[in-house]
Amino acid sequence: MFRNNYDNDSVTYSPTGRLFQVEYALEAIKQGSAAVGIASANHVVLVALKRNAEDLGSYQKKIIKVDDHMGIALAGLAPDARVLSNYLRKLAMNSRLVFNRPLLTSKAAMSIADKAQENTQLYGSRPYGVGLLVSGWDETGAHLYEFQPSGSVLEYYGAAIGARSQAARTYLERNLEVIRESQDIESLVVHGLNALRDTLSQDMELTFRNTSNADKMETD
Repeated sequence: MFRNNYDNDSVTYSPTGRLFQVEYALEAIKQGSAAVGIASANHVVLVALKRNAEDLGSYQKKIIKVDDHMGIALAGLAPDARVLSNYLRKLAMNSRLVFNRPLLTSKAAMSIADKAQENTQLYGSRPYGVGLLVSGWDETGAHLYEFQPSGSVLEYYGAAIGARSQAARTYLERNLEVIRESQDIESLVVHGLNALRDTLSQDMELTFRNTSNADKMETD
């Protein structure tokens, strides 16, 4: 009721304490094709389902390399993901030039979270309509973070975003212990593909054309 009075900008709360612009951005993520991330102690894998607008069109890029040790998978508005990935690349380059060390994955995730959260406090701006899985390595091991347009960032062993992602999360929850104890990256890729397969509609199947995966940030 009276929603139109409170959804014209991202800084006005409704009487029930909701920010409708942020909720709309979260809905945009659910409209994107699914992406899955899995992390063990030493390995992290991203797997994503690619879409093409029509049979004559190319498939959308779903996994973006940030640095040699870091990459992101997206669900939602690709242009917004491009803005955030370019921002992360600048941070990664600055870290190597100024500090002579790779950008920490945790630092990267928190940096885009701060950038996104600012958009929920400023008139004339809107939340980013994209969710990201940020993966990377550092001296403490492999890490996987899920970013949301509200500015929320959490670390996971397994995460899924996009359309029908709940089915993928259910698969990851059932196989959590196996994933955490996995010693080889191939088994993580298999679990990622199995989780991604659970997000498909009945008339679809995984193929090498509509699937993208990354480990060590080498995308296929």
